[in-house]
Amino acid sequence: MNDSAFIVKGILAGVCISLGGCIYLKIGGAIGAILFSFGLIAVITLGLNLFTGKARFVWGAAPDGSWNQGGYPWLIAMLLLNICGCIIMGMLFSSPAIQEKASAIIIDARLSAPAWKNGLLAIGCGFIMTLSVQSAASKNWLPLLFGIPAFIICGLPHCIADAFYIASLPLDVVWARAADLAAFYGAIVVGNFLGCNLYRLLPSASITTGH
Repeated sequence: MNDSAFIVKGILAGVCISLGGCIYLKIGGAIGAILFSFGLIAVITLGLNLFTGKARFVWGAAPDGSWNQGGYPWLIAMLLLNICGCIIMGMLFSSPAIQEKASAIIIDARLSAPAWKNGLLAIGCGFIMTLSVQSAASKNWLPLLFGIPAFIICGLPHCIADAFYIASLPLDVVWARAADLAAFYGAIVVGNFLGCNLYRLLPSASITTGH
C-alpha cells in the first residue's frame, strides 16, 4: 500500500466511526447503539485502516522493521490518522445538542472513573472488535451486529469513537480538562490494543494475517 492510500484509508476510517458515533448521540439507546454498527460495516466493506481493526495483527516488531509493514509505528500512524478523521467530523457535527450528549452520555462517565478502570473496560471492547472484524471477514456479520451494540450499551470504551466524542466538545472544555482527558484516553488506547490481541492467549489461536 502506498503512503497516500494509507493516509486516506486511515482518515476515512475515523470519519466512518465518527459517523456511527454521531448517529448514536442523536438517537441514543439500543437503536442508536445498533445503528452505530454502520460505521464499522463501512470500514470493513471499504477496506479502511481502523486502529481497532488492525491492532490484532501487531504483536512485536514488523517483519522488516519498516513503518508500514505491521509494526508499532504503522499502528500508531494509523491511530493518529483515525483521530484526524474524528477531529474533522467533530468540527463538522459539533452543536450544543451534540456537545451536551457527548459530555453527559460518554465523557462524564469516563472522567468519573480512574484511568486504570477505563483501560480495563477497553480490553473488553478490543476483544469484541477483533471477534467482530474477523467474523465479518469470513462473511459472518452476526458478531458485529450484536457485538458493537453490546460494547456501547455496557460502556466499554472504543478509542476512535471516544476521539470523536472528545472532538465534538467545545474547545475551551477540552483545554480545561486536557490532562484528565489525556489520562483516560491513553488508558483506553492501551486497553483496546490488549483486547484486540487477547485471542493470543487461546491454546490454538489463529487469525487471518492479511492487512
